[in-house]
Amino acid sequence: MPLFTLGLEQIIQWKYGVMGTVGVSLLSFGLKVGNANFACAGALVLALLFAPGD
Repeated sequence: MPLFTLGLEQIIQWKYGVMGTVGVSLLSFGLKVGNANFACAGALVLALLFAPGD
């Protein structure tokens, strides 16, 4: 599982940059410890990255 996580983080960083890695890290940390603030912050960062820009 750690190898999968490392690979996923590398792909996200390659495609979405540092902010993608920050978003995934916040989301996974928030879900792991049960802190809704971190999970919501990570989800918000990822949603802003994935939103189509006009």
